[in-house]
Amino acid sequence: MKKYLSLPILLALSISLVGCQNENTDQNTNKDQAIEEKSNDTTSEDTKDQKEVADYSDISGDYQGQSEGFGGDIKVDVSIENGKIKDINIEESETKAVGSQALKRLKEETISKNSTDLDTVSGATISSASYLSAVNKALEKAGIDAKNLEANKDDKEVKTNYDADVAVVGAGGAGLTSAIDLAQQGKKVVVVEKAGITGGNTSYASGGMNAAETRLQAEKNIPDTVDLFINDTMKGGKNLNNKELVKIMAEESSDAIDWLEENGVEFTDLKFSGGQSEMRTHAPKDENGKSIPVGSYLVDKLTQKAIEEGVEIVYDAQVDEILMEDGKAVGVKGKNKDQDITVNADAVIVASGGFGSNQERIEEYRPDLKGYVSTNAKSIQGDAIDFLKDTNANFIDMDQIQIHPTVVQKNGSLISEGLRGEGAILVNNKGERFFNELETRDKVSEAILNQEGKSAWLVVDQGMMDQSSTIQKYFEKGFLEKADDFKALADLIGCDESSIEKTINDWIKITADNKDPDFGREGMETSKSDLSKAPYYAVQIAPGIHHTMGGVEVNTKSEVQDANGSSIPGLYAAGEVTGGIHGGNRLGGNAVTDIVVFGRNAAKNAKSYIEETK
Repeated sequence: MKKYLSLPILLALSISLVGCQNENTDQNTNKDQAIEEKSNDTTSEDTKDQKEVADYSDISGDYQGQSEGFGGDIKVDVSIENGKIKDINIEESETKAVGSQALKRLKEETISKNSTDLDTVSGATISSASYLSAVNKALEKAGIDAKNLEANKDDKEVKTNYDADVAVVGAGGAGLTSAIDLAQQGKKVVVVEKAGITGGNTSYASGGMNAAETRLQAEKNIPDTVDLFINDTMKGGKNLNNKELVKIMAEESSDAIDWLEENGVEFTDLKFSGGQSEMRTHAPKDENGKSIPVGSYLVDKLTQKAIEEGVEIVYDAQVDEILMEDGKAVGVKGKNKDQDITVNADAVIVASGGFGSNQERIEEYRPDLKGYVSTNAKSIQGDAIDFLKDTNANFIDMDQIQIHPTVVQKNGSLISEGLRGEGAILVNNKGERFFNELETRDKVSEAILNQEGKSAWLVVDQGMMDQSSTIQKYFEKGFLEKADDFKALADLIGCDESSIEKTINDWIKITADNKDPDFGREGMETSKSDLSKAPYYAVQIAPGIHHTMGGVEVNTKSEVQDANGSSIPGLYAAGEVTGGIHGGNRLGGNAVTDIVVFGRNAAKNAKSYIEETK
């Protein structure tokens, strides 16, 4: 009989089902509303009903505007020539591959239409609203009322029919990887993406990518092996995994790292993640040598490469049907806003993600998870479950839904497992450690739920802060709170000063001895800090829905399997939409490996299928 975790009270905080550090969840409703109210409400009905057009032809020059975005202030320098918007320079600190993508699209649209009466970009609503507000403020300084600005006519024809060798559903990590690989092999690819930007859940991956027997491991004398990788993954997944798929993931992980490097993605750091026998989480650093989140970095690089390779991406388009002919997949149908679209293709790769933001589906498979906050992007709704069922596809492990232990409950933002790998500790409301922080996610989550208040505190120090752009971002966003000394840290947690002081001093000794007599944690020698450098920074966390391990069944060629155990010709799937790879619990760092390895695997086999059937 399966045992599930009980529903946490979560400190009586109101739970909003939002995504991890994720704009397309509209996770901070009040902030979003405030930004839109501060703007000239460019998308309101009043604006759209405004008929008056003013003559601003005597206005020219450069004007500045500023507004608060998701990742920091957005500043714009708007060039006006005879009352028309001619150029816009943007200075922003938005999440790369999320806000930045949206701002680029909006800038082009603002200039081409000479208007700020634009729809926000789905997937980046806060950044979009902030940008439009900043431009309106610049126009106001120029003496221009955005509501009365004469807009250029939009004569652009809306494309509804596409032809391709391969149609890819979803522009997250797996979809972009498949598309790039196919394009580099001379295939025409059309990617259909539900949101207004690329990335999906991949954009919010924070730790890194697991791989064994890599060049970087060899340079650092890490004695990892493919067999260890397989064993760790099977153990972490409670041996419910499809071992043949796990074997492919582990065996091809090093080659996947090399392929990414060839395409502009560099991993220069190694970290521990929960459930690893050896250090195999490969992570990127910025130009200053500080750790950065893997997801936004990866999506940014893959999106650039996809465009460079001539991949066509159709945004704001939701697929609702796989086109079938004589039992074979021959394209997809869907809607692009109000328009029906069709992509005719010789093969289809579905890479649309899981269903972690669909509370109804979560409760269908796991009623005990009702009310849990989610770290997923809002667009991750499991649409593929419906349209793949129509092809008679088979689904497996649908009740295997992972909760992540360190989630900010007020908004669903995930605090990376990488912080614990770099030296952070977890303490309960008494200021005491209570578990091995580098155990698998399911075990750490259960341990947290067993604490008073069903929550815990994650603690880092100034030494870790100085070395990590990721931690600095958490602090800038208000997730981490600063405590100058033990007393301030105790006051923040609500515990005795002596208790947290003892916990920190014990940890300093554990790190020095590289031995944890209390909970058996290993890998302290790789920590960025021993937590001896005040001030301290802490965040209260509890578990939240993070990853759906179940999905459509695929074989070792990434071919979608039907209810009878046969492959559906021309239909492939990769990434979180598939089931079987992660079993009953996904190890941190394995998701990125999954999307790259099986994105390429799907591409390779789709190409072979096309060439064999023509």
